[in-house]
Amino acid sequence: MAKRSHNEVKESLRELTRIFQPKDSRKFVKDYIRKYRIMGGYEDELTLVVDHEMGRLRSSVS
Repeated sequence: MAKRSHNEVKESLRELTRIFQPKDSRKFVKDYIRKYRIMGGYEDELTLVVDHEMGRLRSSVS
């Protein structure tokens, strides 16, 4: 995956995380990968992106 498209995937996932605020980040990423046909091997990295974004959202609310 090219660097530009990889960053676009991460940014898209961050935006969707802000909108939906998922309870289960692993399931959210699996659904995202299946829906947008992302190549395999990125699930752990994208799950970390979702977890990080959810942490940012929680800290800004407190």
